Amino acid sequence: MAKTDAFIGSIDQGTTSTRFIIYDKHAKPVGSHQIEFTQFCPKAGWVEHDPMEIIESVKVCISKAIDKATADGYNVDKGLKGIGITNQRETTVVWSKSTGLALHNAIVWMDVRTTSICRKLEKELSGGKTHFLESCGLPISTYFSALKLLWLLENVDAVKQAVSKGDALFGTIDSWLIWNLTGGVNNGLHVTDVSNASRTMLMNLKTLNWDEKTLETLKIPKNLLPKIVSNAEVIGHIAKGWVIPGVPISGCLGDQHAAMLGQSCKKGEAKSTYGTGAFILLNTGEQVIKSTHGLLTTLAFKLGKDAPTNYALEGSIAIAGAAVQWLRDSLGIISSAKEIEELATKVDSTGGVYFVPAFNGLFAPWWRDDARGVLIGITRFTNKSHIARAVLESMCFQVKDVLDSMHKDAGEKGEKKNDKGQFLLRVDGGATANNTLMQIQADLLGNPVVRPADIETTALGAAYAAGLAVGVWTEAEIFANGERLKKDTTFNPVLNEDLRKKKVASWCKAVERTFDLADLSL
Repeated sequence: MAKTDAFIGSIDQGTTSTRFIIYDKHAKPVGSHQIEFTQFCPKAGWVEHDPMEIIESVKVCISKAIDKATADGYNVDKGLKGIGITNQRETTVVWSKSTGLALHNAIVWMDVRTTSICRKLEKELSGGKTHFLESCGLPISTYFSALKLLWLLENVDAVKQAVSKGDALFGTIDSWLIWNLTGGVNNGLHVTDVSNASRTMLMNLKTLNWDEKTLETLKIPKNLLPKIVSNAEVIGHIAKGWVIPGVPISGCLGDQHAAMLGQSCKKGEAKSTYGTGAFILLNTGEQVIKSTHGLLTTLAFKLGKDAPTNYALEGSIAIAGAAVQWLRDSLGIISSAKEIEELATKVDSTGGVYFVPAFNGLFAPWWRDDARGVLIGITRFTNKSHIARAVLESMCFQVKDVLDSMHKDAGEKGEKKNDKGQFLLRVDGGATANNTLMQIQADLLGNPVVRPADIETTALGAAYAAGLAVGVWTEAEIFANGERLKKDTTFNPVLNEDLRKKKVASWCKAVERTFDLADLSL
């Protein structure tokens, strides 16, 4: 007999791979499938994805995950109550509503081709880099979707023509997926959720609507933009032609917001997700806190049309796990990402080597797009194990920089501590399987690091939102994490405090060495 239960599916569309995970009503995964897709780098600092390949990857993952769950005796076809979507944020697509085809490859969040547009706006606008900070909480940066859209509007003829004919639609990856899932050219729904919209630079953080003044200033036509919805509501239903027609799409969040929900982060609690980049968010509750220390003010989540809005402070790190891929693919020091832990543990320190992976500049809290990567402190004594350990430390130092800024912005009252007076950092993402990395993180923070039993909290968060909207879970069940904490692994700091301070000072010196290197001659 097949086990019929209430199931929720989660599409997790990331920067390098797509996956679909099916959860039962106990939030336990019962089937999943994941595939990587192509990264296009047409010029230095440019990163693109093929939107059609992304749609194809979603189709394959849904089909294969359902096959796997069915083979294991789960009657997913009858029990699938809803689908949640989570996605790489900021990545920008413009497509034709008449043909359904993308008018250019998607411009990925880490792409820096918009540097000259940013500089031009900073000079022209009265508020400079922080001109839009009051409305959207974000500085002018290559990171955000509005600048990528401006580049497409200025440089791609197919986009210009479609806009003039009223045939163009803009969206982040969530919008592109939902439009295709709900019918595409046959009345597909053009929507986005509040968390993804908050990363475009175009949404007003307080009204949760597109900011008219910003659109006017940037000359972006409003008819290009999707409708904004909450993170947990029935948005639409999956169209014919997909494996699961009729199933409601009932949750949608940008990947970092989904991870916050997957970690059940309440007000005063923070999580760090280690993926291609690393992303640290602190839930500030219903209070919008303006950062004075280089962080972004953003939305955490809004779990229903009439639900209160939770906000967050965020620090984004462009290169975390991507530095390990660089060691593997560009330098050949390791042949698989897993090997870095074994290599790094052959030495007990970096031997004075510091690595700053400012490949395309530095994000929070530095915001230096003129920075480039450095590896300093090299001697004849240095070997590949020291370099591997320095790469792991670079991820942890960057997270510490962000958390230090968060502590300053949120203050004592803005952070939740345990009964020992310690601030716990919740961690997730593939890289957290590396125990050495997690211990280094705890040591450099001087605070415990808590890793959940299921480290793929991004997909889980999207499932929670979707399940909440269709009645599979209640909010109380999602945020009651007492039982879950019993299964978590905690890494406590063991590093001597004096040595920690010396290492942090050395790291800061290394970071300063990365500045003003963007124009080095080829």
